Amino acid sequence: MIDLDRDFLVGSIPPLITPFHDGDVDLDAYAGLVDFQVKNGSHGVLVNGTTAEPSSLTVEERNRLVDVGIEAAGGKVPVVAATGSQSLAETRALTEHAVQAGADALLIVTPYYAKPPQRGLVEYYLEVVKGINLPWMVYHIPGRTAVSVTLDTFRALSAASPTFVGMKHAINDLSFCSECLAAFGDDFRIFVGLEELSFPMMAVGAKGLMNAVGNLRPGVLAAMCQAVFDNDLAGARRLHQDLLEVNKSVFFDTNPIPMKYMMRRLGIIPTNEHRLPMAPATPELEQRLDQVLSNAGLLDVGRDAAA
Repeated sequence: MIDLDRDFLVGSIPPLITPFHDGDVDLDAYAGLVDFQVKNGSHGVLVNGTTAEPSSLTVEERNRLVDVGIEAAGGKVPVVAATGSQSLAETRALTEHAVQAGADALLIVTPYYAKPPQRGLVEYYLEVVKGINLPWMVYHIPGRTAVSVTLDTFRALSAASPTFVGMKHAINDLSFCSECLAAFGDDFRIFVGLEELSFPMMAVGAKGLMNAVGNLRPGVLAAMCQAVFDNDLAGARRLHQDLLEVNKSVFFDTNPIPMKYMMRRLGIIPTNEHRLPMAPATPELEQRLDQVLSNAGLLDVGRDAAA
């Protein structure tokens, strides 16, 4: 595994939503989201993660979001490009574009739907990153892809690809996190992908967060990461508990339906649009989310309703 600077590829790196306007990707709004993250202290941005609804985007749209994300970040924070899909050819095309565009690192989801064997996963990843020198990570999200990655597969990838540096871990499995750190060392980059495990997984050695709620509360997540880095575990735990209800609300419906509604409610994005088969929050969900925002001190439901 290549040596990375201790301050590179760590901290809160939120997976940005994709704003739509009248069915089209709103690139100006997207650039504004990157700026919002930079101004609120995030340690980086993740382009085309699950929260971005990438399966509803064309290859050209995903590539354009990478371009805009890199341009908007302007070198102030690293840009991680999520370049995986169900197809080797498509993943390779997305990956090559991200490299040429100037992404700082890659996050590649396990190919979904096919449910491949572990030997197929190893060959797939090695083929995707052949000739590419950027640090890359596996996006491990079995709940969406229907395939898990074993420690032996990670060992094979690490032995064959020195630029393999970590994973985004989006499954309720702290022990696998510890097993990976024992196998590859404390510099192995593990990013938490489930809000409920943000503090617990960082406490056992994860290097940061790639959480959807970072779209809404980037400053709090960045502060929590910094508290862990400063060994202020009590302070980090308090911040994690403060986010408990907001974290849970992400899963009141399929991500990013709740997140997009709350972002629009707080004026972070101008519209709350999705592409089918995703759909906006129902009126009942909107009321529930309004209460979450009110409880968090972000929205005065009574005053807003009277306005």
